[in-house]
Amino acid sequence: MSGIHVYSEIEPLKKVLLHRPGRELLNLTPDTLGELLFDDIPFLSVAQQEHDAFAQILRDNGVEVVYLEDLMTEVLKLYPKLVEPFLYQWLSEGNIKTKRWQDKLCDYLLSHFHGKALVEKTMEGITLKEMGGSSAYSLQDLVAPPDDLVVPPMPNLYFTRDPFASVGSGILLNRMRFPTRRRETIYADYIFKYHPDFAGKVTRYYDRDIHANIEGGDVLNLTADTLAIGISQRTSPDAIEAAARTLFRDPDAKIRTVLAFDIPNCRAFMHLDTVFTQVDVGKFTVHPAILGPLTIYEITPGDPDPADLSIRRVDSDLKSILEQYTHTDRVELIYCGGDDLISAAREQWNDGSNTLCIAPGRIVVYARNDVSNAILRDAGLTVLEMPSAELSRGRGGPRCMSMPLVREG
Repeated sequence: MSGIHVYSEIEPLKKVLLHRPGRELLNLTPDTLGELLFDDIPFLSVAQQEHDAFAQILRDNGVEVVYLEDLMTEVLKLYPKLVEPFLYQWLSEGNIKTKRWQDKLCDYLLSHFHGKALVEKTMEGITLKEMGGSSAYSLQDLVAPPDDLVVPPMPNLYFTRDPFASVGSGILLNRMRFPTRRRETIYADYIFKYHPDFAGKVTRYYDRDIHANIEGGDVLNLTADTLAIGISQRTSPDAIEAAARTLFRDPDAKIRTVLAFDIPNCRAFMHLDTVFTQVDVGKFTVHPAILGPLTIYEITPGDPDPADLSIRRVDSDLKSILEQYTHTDRVELIYCGGDDLISAAREQWNDGSNTLCIAPGRIVVYARNDVSNAILRDAGLTVLEMPSAELSRGRGGPRCMSMPLVREG
């Protein structure tokens, strides 16, 4: 299966992109947690076991699993002349601006790492000690401690949902909100340009050099013609407008309505899919705390110019809005944590609302959210639990860790 084919959140998942957590997590320290967007340091070997269990659940349910690191390795193997341009771009965007440092780091990488090891090393980052420590190349290097990171790691890469978003037969290649995550989209850029599974087959409705921030966790394919995007801590209104204009201009794109969900701007609610996901036909998980402050705007094509957007506020409750735009007679909202506010807050923090639907009524969840999982089972859903003691420290659940490439329908 090649290309992108995603017109729904719930149709049977056939192919998905993951990234197995790697040594980038070993370069997290207490002092860098804030800038690298982590609250704690996962134990790598256990995180990898948990992630492998996640991948196996998907395979056991008929899903083809492909890995970001493997696709990028295949691109560089097919096109060896891309290796140096990729490394120089990665270094420049990693804030290595001097040509002397870029050359030395590039030489180091090319002489010590090859194939998949090279790709994984770019994800891991580079310490000053690797480059000779205090015998390095500038006053800054002499002052810095030997374990100082010359090029920082990308520990958020296992959340493959965010760097791009599959929409119909195309993608939004996103501009991430925080500098530490912006380099993550380099891999997708090369993969969609050059990998034979995608080259020439995938329309871009947004690109990484656009000024406004948008992330994939805020993008939900409600129906083939209606896209939901969260206005959140990490996605801005002007990015949503820009994506809508590009979609509406393309006569081959099915999307003709974008619903902008204005959710509270805070870390707990960093993306729309941390508080709201679809789990079945007419069934959605929702964190009850968003129901009060939630405001929704409808964006549709202008007339006669589709890019001249028509925007209006939709004044109704979430259930009625979902029934209208999903063309469903009766929508059921399933509350994360039920009616217990303490359970709801705790389990939403641990991604109780961040479910991955792999077929209608069949969802992957974190095992730790036992209150929400019991409620989901009572609602008639098949709940597939995965371990999450370490993966959850990155503040993302099964949906965050997966990017659907192909769904049926």
